[in-house]
Amino acid sequence: MTQEEQIEAVRQRARKNFSKGFNCAECVLEAVITHIDTGLPAEILKMATGFGGGCGLFGDTCGAVTGAILAVSAVHGRSTLPEGEGKEAMKAAAQQLYGKPGLYRIFNQIPNRIKEKFGGTVCREIAAPWKDTWLCREHALHCREIITESARIAAELILSDKTELASRPFGENVENLTDPSPEACSIKG
Repeated sequence: MTQEEQIEAVRQRARKNFSKGFNCAECVLEAVITHIDTGLPAEILKMATGFGGGCGLFGDTCGAVTGAILAVSAVHGRSTLPEGEGKEAMKAAAQQLYGKPGLYRIFNQIPNRIKEKFGGTVCREIAAPWKDTWLCREHALHCREIITESARIAAELILSDKTELASRPFGENVENLTDPSPEACSIKG
């Protein structure tokens, strides 16, 4: 199966998952773990359940976005921290996340791409037109499109070169980071 076929299989599986009753986060994560070898057991799907409806139906970050982040983390996330202690270990850990390459550069792409396409990433905002009719067909169709796009993004990020992804510029972020200087990753104290 080519990379494009694998991405399409993930997209279609996530789309179909929604009609089976999976929530938004579960749809994306299940599709990825079904079609891409993450090395993790299927039971990790349990981790996604609470993220549906913007974290337990609270309406915060869209569950499809969190599902994509969980899926990409399954492949590109950290399983251990750098060796050592004190400032040097903290500096190395910060470099893994903020550096160039840095893992946050990979994960930052997910909400930025969803926001670009759908106008935001906060569930209660992107689903605002259906606040009083949450379970209606139009809302479900809208969410299905976000799920499908989130699954596509996750699959693309997983199947792409990690170093290249981790070297891309930051998109919008809370720290207004672009390409931090080495001093930006130093621990003061």
